[in-house]
Amino acid sequence: MNVFLTGATGFVGSHVAHAYAAAGAKLRVLARPTSDLAPLADIFADVVVGDLLQPESLRGALTGCDALVHVAADYRLWVPEPADMYRANVEGTRELLRLAREVGVRRVVYTSSVATMGFTTSTTIVDEDTHVSEANMIGHYKRSKWLAEQAAVAAAQTGQHVVILNPTTPIGPGDRKPTPTGRILVDFLNRKFPAYVETGLNLVDVSEVARMHVSALERGTPGERYILGGENLTLKQILDRMAAISGLPSPTLKVPHTVAMAFAFFDETITGKLRGKEPRATVEAVRMGKKMMFASSAKAERELGFKVTPTENALRSAMEWFVAHGYAPAYGATAC
Repeated sequence: MNVFLTGATGFVGSHVAHAYAAAGAKLRVLARPTSDLAPLADIFADVVVGDLLQPESLRGALTGCDALVHVAADYRLWVPEPADMYRANVEGTRELLRLAREVGVRRVVYTSSVATMGFTTSTTIVDEDTHVSEANMIGHYKRSKWLAEQAAVAAAQTGQHVVILNPTTPIGPGDRKPTPTGRILVDFLNRKFPAYVETGLNLVDVSEVARMHVSALERGTPGERYILGGENLTLKQILDRMAAISGLPSPTLKVPHTVAMAFAFFDETITGKLRGKEPRATVEAVRMGKKMMFASSAKAERELGFKVTPTENALRSAMEWFVAHGYAPAYGATAC
């Protein structure tokens, strides 16, 4: 099978590329001129240099492919120019789907996000049928992914074979950027996590997310969304598990969201707007943190063969990778 893959040099995308390579697919991957190709060094792939902001230039790359797997996205919780995020995430997705139809690509897997689900401030576990609307989307990243997902659903409704995957919070080795989630691990390992807020996440092993991208091409139902999740945990529980793995202390100070919001506003104003650098904390992230992002992946288990794997294994491998690649100091021979 000939597969055109976007986002292959990113965290999730590089794992997806390896999963397809292991399955025997012939890979054609999109990379920007500035992309680091190191994550693809040990697999064979035809690299196409291009940009989602110029989708028409990708027509030739899509021609002759059996499948489009669209993983690439602008994933930031703070952006100086939000319009660029919408162009990449929304317009880029819509145009890729159009091009795939026009050149005869038979199947599409679109990587959305659990961020498009209808979370609340309670510990309610949501699934693909939980009511949600654009009004529920906090911030530009969530809103752009929701709009892009709507474009994918609309394409499926017109007859295009589009399967939508909604990973929760992937963790594992190879988070080079790192992602906002990866920064939690890096800050913890660097002893820069003195306090926490009451929030909840669902952690999933990135390797299992990658495996589902292969499965979805054959087993996924067009137009359907599939949450790919693991274990529902509070932030404090996640920090405690990292402490158990590393031997480092877990923060005991819980701060109210109002305090976190004040710090984020200050950091975003001073660091972001005045200095032009990415702030460590953002108002959007704090607003998102008020919701408990607990989710069920039962549908993916039934229909795609998804498996919930132990959180500790993915956390450990991610932490070890960050240490081995210089993001944080070693946490000592006495760590479990």
